[in-house]
Amino acid sequence: MPPFPEAAAHELRNSQQRHNLHKATRTIRAKRDALVAERDDWEQLRLSAEAIKNRTLAHLDEYLLQFEEAASAAGATVHWAPDAETANRIVAGLAIDAGADEVVKAKSMATEEIGLDRALAAAGIDAFETDLAALIVQLAGDVPSHIVVPAIHRNRAEIRQIFEQNMGAFGRPAPDGMTDDPASLTAAARAHLREKFLRSDLAVTGANFAVAETGTLMLVESEGNGRMCVTMPKTLISVVGIEKIIPTWRDTEVFLQLLARSATGERMNPYTSMWTGVHRAGSGSGASVIDGPEQVHIVLLDEGRTDVLTDPEGRSALRCIRCAACLNVCPVYSRTGGHAYGSVYPGPIGAVLTPQLRGLHSEQDRNLPYASSLCGACFDACPVRIPIPHLLTHLRAKVVDDEPAFPPSPERVAMKAASAMFDRPAAMGLGERLAGLAHKVIRGGPDATVPSVPGLAGWFGSRDVAVPPSESFSNWWSRTDGGTRGSGDGR
Repeated sequence: MPPFPEAAAHELRNSQQRHNLHKATRTIRAKRDALVAERDDWEQLRLSAEAIKNRTLAHLDEYLLQFEEAASAAGATVHWAPDAETANRIVAGLAIDAGADEVVKAKSMATEEIGLDRALAAAGIDAFETDLAALIVQLAGDVPSHIVVPAIHRNRAEIRQIFEQNMGAFGRPAPDGMTDDPASLTAAARAHLREKFLRSDLAVTGANFAVAETGTLMLVESEGNGRMCVTMPKTLISVVGIEKIIPTWRDTEVFLQLLARSATGERMNPYTSMWTGVHRAGSGSGASVIDGPEQVHIVLLDEGRTDVLTDPEGRSALRCIRCAACLNVCPVYSRTGGHAYGSVYPGPIGAVLTPQLRGLHSEQDRNLPYASSLCGACFDACPVRIPIPHLLTHLRAKVVDDEPAFPPSPERVAMKAASAMFDRPAAMGLGERLAGLAHKVIRGGPDATVPSVPGLAGWFGSRDVAVPPSESFSNWWSRTDGGTRGSGDGR
């Protein structure tokens, strides 16, 4: 992927996508706002979630070991994956050991992050997405553009075309007479997926939360495909980022109230699945019939997360519960879409999380902290109070600090010049007088015009320009004796 400025310029030319995004994010935002308004204690819930997550991150090593002990005691097998390559190798190895040549998958950002589908394909194993939006993305050969609704950039007509053209290559084809009515599309997806659920012996999921106290994993969703994945196959593999840990079962009370409202504008997700190891039906030590998967494997994924923990400021990004509320309010995301970010985590949270997980090494990652207007809407919407605007400026400072001193960037030169001027009264006065002269050649407003200056066309070509005053405030103050002698307003 090219850096964000180039990718965003390309995506902005897709008017249909902009329309789809505007309609979808506006709808989700309105539902979210209405349900949040029902809660008089919404801010208290946010503060509680922030405190729980901060405590967890401060003692993450202890809670991870507690989770491993509890999950293992319940019959699950816990695997540790320091990076994506290890996680993919573990999952592929387990699938091969189980004799599986295909797996069904619940929507999981962690498996998208590590590229699990490609790794399984390389091992000769087909991975079938079962979440409706993830299925649309897979059938289209596309990549997700939203954390909660991966196909948010598609409309019903496009989805119908994707189903008609590509569904047969992945299994049961789209039925004759299918329309772009949502009921018709979901019926086609249900029939296509049902045969995969019935024949697959292995499923892969993620998890929204992992409870250290009990070793329990929790998955919330709106369709029921996740419930099918965690109950029907013989082998269940869950890939879980280490930051998904929460200390106690009681803590889920806070997060479940925040997540559904923030993510999909619902009071409660229609499906909340919880599993703790291998469950044997009946009671007593003699129970032998297994209810659900016969084998449960949990892959705890690091992939740069411990590096993020080392930054006292940057680590707050790990509080993220993947609700995408920040995407739905972001004016940049709603116009460019998720693909421009070059990451499975788009939008404001992606702009602060991705560069920390991957490091500020590539031009793409160094550009992401600048993919924001710093309007602050993301913090207001975030249910766990991640200070995204502060993190953006924090990462921008790191980018600048890592820049070579020579040759200096145009921005560095401009900032150095501004610093020198502000530090010297004489230079400041000269700058004010030059600004007064600029008043004669710059016309502001929607049709602002600026003389063609090399290197500035890109900046002024997409921004309104405020007309500089013909006289500075300090000159006006001196000339009018603090406003006591009137002679015009200085414009």
